[in-house]
Amino acid sequence: MGSTPTPHDAVFKYFLSDVETARDFLQIHLPPALLQRCNLDTLQITSGSFIEDDLQAFCSDILYSLKAGSREGYIYCLIEHQSSADNQMSFRLMRYAIAAMHQHLRAGHKQLPLVIPILFYHGEKTPWPYPMSWLQGFSAPELAGQIYGGDFPLVDLTVIPDDEIMTHRRMAALELLQKHIRLRDLSELCKPLATLFCS
Repeated sequence: MGSTPTPHDAVFKYFLSDVETARDFLQIHLPPALLQRCNLDTLQITSGSFIEDDLQAFCSDILYSLKAGSREGYIYCLIEHQSSADNQMSFRLMRYAIAAMHQHLRAGHKQLPLVIPILFYHGEKTPWPYPMSWLQGFSAPELAGQIYGGDFPLVDLTVIPDDEIMTHRRMAALELLQKHIRLRDLSELCKPLATLFCS
């Protein structure tokens, strides 16, 4: 990603910085299933200053906020202007989306917002040659979908019985100490720990 905005970028931002034009854009180009969840009457342009240092925005990057239908909650639409094909574009859009979520939480909101990244492309290569799912950037997309689309692995020591922890080989001592770290008298752990080290 370059650091100098082009005339294409300036024209793009000029048009899409008008809320009515942006509303038309989203009505035309958002997939119907997403459009029906968006209350476009609440559309507002939001600052893109949340972008991290290594993701400095082109002047063409535009972020909008709007309410999610009649229910409370926010949806952000992030439009990225691209005049050349980039095989990591979907990953870059995901990074932008996560940065917008982070900014939303820092503003005091308690729930993550939905962020819809949209790529506006008019490059020489046609059609757009790369996948638009960031999961396709992994060598094992199906496994990536399982990892990032479901629950993350959890090691909850508070619900694992001590007897079971004792079977965890080299991890047992660490897990027992961490589980009972708040005990005022850690001498209660001496016997099970001694058993571990003597076995």
